[in-house]
Amino acid sequence: MVQDTVFAAELPWPEYQSRVQGGAVPIFIPLGSMEQHGHHMPMHVDVLLPTEFARRAAVATGGLVAPPFTYGYKSQQKSGGGNFFPGTTSLDGASLVNALKDVIREFARHGNRQLCIVNGHFENSWFIAEGIDLALRELRWSGIHDTKVVVLSYWDFVDQAAIDKLYPEGFLGWDIEHGGVLETSLMLRLYPDMVALEKAVDHPPAEFPPYDVYPPHPEWTPASGTLSSPKNASAEKGDILLDVCTRGIVKALRTEFSFKDQIAAE
Repeated sequence: MVQDTVFAAELPWPEYQSRVQGGAVPIFIPLGSMEQHGHHMPMHVDVLLPTEFARRAAVATGGLVAPPFTYGYKSQQKSGGGNFFPGTTSLDGASLVNALKDVIREFARHGNRQLCIVNGHFENSWFIAEGIDLALRELRWSGIHDTKVVVLSYWDFVDQAAIDKLYPEGFLGWDIEHGGVLETSLMLRLYPDMVALEKAVDHPPAEFPPYDVYPPHPEWTPASGTLSSPKNASAEKGDILLDVCTRGIVKALRTEFSFKDQIAAE
């Protein structure tokens, strides 16, 4: 039913207005990308995962989830395989900055004062910061000084105890987790019909020199597009990730935002 939704765009405007008046309802903006994720997963992994974490956080906080950004900044070779793969479809930095700035400004115009950017694509990070900075500057010029924006990437809430369970053979670092155990495990739990683990390519972790080259050398990236093997991914590991990340996100929001706790995140 409409009144039960946490997705802002599904609401008629009067219902939306009644929920956001006063600025106490957190607004979650998922930021993703259209980027290859190997042979075994679809190209909108970076949209699906932050949107789901935003939904869970909205359930817990009484917030609303904005439509996600489905395109992000250019895939970088040492974190996403590179922007040269077919299907990977990216924005220039200025495009992302300006789009995010406009959206933040619009939500503030509606009366929202608590916004959370839920990032699912590492390469978006600095452009998120710039978009927020410009939006807050414009809002101050308009006399709005009480807007707060929290930025988080769900993987930053994975603690050492979870890492020990997820990677019993040893953790090689987030920089080569693109298309690996973390994302694949979450997808196996949340969207198993979109994962064909039998098509995953098992290969050694990518090795890169301590510098970047532009244009990049495509041969530096494993041909599969993933930077580490997803062979040890499982839905059970997805459960671990969902739990630790959701709890961490909600705890952070309790620290930074003012809201009435709702039911526990599903």
